[in-house]
Amino acid sequence: MTFSILARCPDSGQFGAAVSSSSPAVAARCIRVRAGVGAAVSQNITDPALGPLALDLMAQGRTPEQALAQLQTRPFIDYRQLMAIDAAHPPAVFTGPSALGTLASATGTHAACAGNMLASRDVPGAMLAAFEHASGPLAERLMRALLAGQAAGGEEGPVHSAGLLVCHELDWPLVDLRLDWVEHAPVEALYETWKVYEPQVEAYVTRARDPRAAPSFGVPGDL
Repeated sequence: MTFSILARCPDSGQFGAAVSSSSPAVAARCIRVRAGVGAAVSQNITDPALGPLALDLMAQGRTPEQALAQLQTRPFIDYRQLMAIDAAHPPAVFTGPSALGTLASATGTHAACAGNMLASRDVPGAMLAAFEHASGPLAERLMRALLAGQAAGGEEGPVHSAGLLVCHELDWPLVDLRLDWVEHAPVEALYETWKVYEPQVEAYVTRARDPRAAPSFGVPGDL
């Protein structure tokens, strides 16, 4: 019921993920990032505990492949689809034999994509190609991939939620944008939201670190 991408940016050190689904609030359950560690995705009859567990294992020194292998001892793992990435090793993907519908995944040097109940097995490959050919900050490249996945057919049925999550050096996400329920075109609406947020990303970081150096909000009442 989901298609997603996780990735790293070796230049900035950022990790991120983007996801869309026919289910509500997909990003709240499926994508996780941790600064200095990596990103993880748990989807398809989702167990939201698996993403944080994968990040914990990578923080302890496991590679993404080792982390997902260790999680295969978890109950009902045959129903899950998992991805993980860290800073130094190839990304890893696991799809259980009881996962639903048309299943596919694609793995590159700095990103991995996966989906279930897909309209076409070509969706993850289209997402990965879009990511690898895109430019700009990691969040932009993730969104380009998600748009390409939707254009390639996305999920077999209509999608209604989407999310974008990126971390950098801070304990909180640099970008955390979600559309938990949209009747039509949540991926496109999420991209519009990202383009509004993009010019303000660093300003919000400055406001957290040192409000004295923060730029004006530019709203009524901000003197």
